[in-house]
Amino acid sequence: MEEGGPLLVIAGAGSGKTRALTYRVARLLESGVKPEHILLATFTNKAARAMLARVKTLVTHDISSLCGGTFHHNAHLILRRNAHLLGYENNFSIMDSEDARQLMAGCLTEVRSKVDGDKFPKGNVLADIISLAHNRMLDVAAIVEDRYPYFIRYLEDIIAITSLYERRKQALNFMDFDDLLLNLRKLLMEFPEARRYYAERFSHVLVDEYQDTNLLQAEIVDLLASHHRNLMVVGDDSQSIYSFRGANFANIMLFSKRYPECKIFKLETNYRSTPEILHLANLSITNNERQYEKTLKAVRAGGLKPILIPARNVFQQASFVAQRIRELHRNGLPYQEMAVLYRAHYHSMELQMELTRWGIPFEIRSGIRFFEQAHIKDVTCYLRLLANPYDELAWKRVLGLYVKIGKVTADKIWQFISKQKEALTMVAGEAFIKCTGKGAMPGLTKCQGTLQRLIAADGSKGHIPELIQIVLDSGYQEYLQGKYPDTATREDDLAQLAGYAEKFYSLENFLSELALMTNTDDGGGETAAPENSDKIVLTSIHQAKGLEWSVVFMLWCAEGMMPLARALNEPEGEEEERRLFYVAVTRAKDELYLCYPLVDYGRGMGNMTLSPSRFIREVSPAGSRHRDRPYEQWVVDEE
Repeated sequence: MEEGGPLLVIAGAGSGKTRALTYRVARLLESGVKPEHILLATFTNKAARAMLARVKTLVTHDISSLCGGTFHHNAHLILRRNAHLLGYENNFSIMDSEDARQLMAGCLTEVRSKVDGDKFPKGNVLADIISLAHNRMLDVAAIVEDRYPYFIRYLEDIIAITSLYERRKQALNFMDFDDLLLNLRKLLMEFPEARRYYAERFSHVLVDEYQDTNLLQAEIVDLLASHHRNLMVVGDDSQSIYSFRGANFANIMLFSKRYPECKIFKLETNYRSTPEILHLANLSITNNERQYEKTLKAVRAGGLKPILIPARNVFQQASFVAQRIRELHRNGLPYQEMAVLYRAHYHSMELQMELTRWGIPFEIRSGIRFFEQAHIKDVTCYLRLLANPYDELAWKRVLGLYVKIGKVTADKIWQFISKQKEALTMVAGEAFIKCTGKGAMPGLTKCQGTLQRLIAADGSKGHIPELIQIVLDSGYQEYLQGKYPDTATREDDLAQLAGYAEKFYSLENFLSELALMTNTDDGGGETAAPENSDKIVLTSIHQAKGLEWSVVFMLWCAEGMMPLARALNEPEGEEEERRLFYVAVTRAKDELYLCYPLVDYGRGMGNMTLSPSRFIREVSPAGSRHRDRPYEQWVVDEE
């Protein structure tokens, strides 16, 4: 590569992107560029450390003065010298999540008297709104209208709280994580001398994973490279999958328009996967209209075609995966060389249970175990009260979901309940509402209404999914909206729980099964396993990016699940979902299994017939011969 001018490197999956960047830095150093004149921006500290460590092995120079790290790390170094220009002291403090939570809580309290505290968004939701606004360079109103339309009625108060939060941070000499980038851009935009200094200092700017940058990061990069215009960005448009975090696909697609003189290089040699797996990946991504065309080429010898597994239902899908994992392990493949990928966390529910039954150790990287999630526990605690009206822990958890019922009040209510001969009958009475102070009465009245609806529905045919729906319809959905930024995902979890409950005729059996799954100590959890532990990895596709395994199982490769139906409503949603499929396929080195159930339970719709994902149908057009398909199809034996 020539040393001057803007460069766009399109690095296909498994093509040695890190090698390209590190050798570029080494080449610059060997050609006489001083380390302090090089800026390397990455997305993770791990990536920065790995690249700099590799550079050290390639050159004899002291590179301690090279500015290399995450966008936030580099912004922090610059702001430490210049924050006073923005109205901060240079010794500003960086807020952690707990600091931010406490400060937001104070701002909420100050404005909260004017709003309905039971339905108003909690601090973490407000923090998410602010973060999205910063990273997308939009105002708070635009984010609320787009992502949180159910809070439109509170927009005036939300703006008041978020504005107060921003003012308080500066008055306290605090910056949160997003402020580091926001303030760096402000410094470079509003103070020409600062921009000139850094743009002249950094004669070469290099950016990793450029497809994941947001508008704010792209602008900062352009400002820092504005003098020398020696900007090298490396990324893969086909792996741009983080729009929900604010990543802007247009940054990489329009790079050549912002830099008309740029040279484009493509890395298409894949060192990871077999030709058969790459053939499927190449076919799948060709259906995206907006892309840099490229074809991954394998250096490895041929192997197995990817396998398509239509399963009778979600339980047979889980059973097949568990059985195949055990077979592969018995044949000598370590568990840690296998991974199960899925579009959404709730897609792993049945498999978590199946792996637990088989005694197969697993690690969950997409979140905590399904049945240990807060919203799953909340809803199941309502059901536990129907099965055992004297379940103290369930009562206290349910009561804590209502406004102005804290731990002390909940304990007082429990003391009243525990002394009743017929606890569920007592719920309908006036004494239940009056068993504590006036402040808790509105919340307790609402709780009473929910419990009465549950009691009336308990015992009907197919009643467990109906009970779950009653909880949602009786205010819990609004509770989710106010408390969590990912409400839709949590509602999907509860829909999956309702589908799983369909097979149980007894509430007691259902709750017993959940208790066994929750209390079994085998398997995963939210804490990552030690690197030397031998466990299956269960992860979402988003969190699998950049990783690889010998064998990969993809769950729920069915229309509506991959692509996720909800995502198709987003602008350019189908193309990003197809990129997700491409990312998942290219994680596999040796074997790839595409699994989907033929039948699924839909809340309010009963059993539904599913078709394979459009991303699978696209690569195997109707009428194509079996041997022309990029996959083999297996028939799962009936149990």
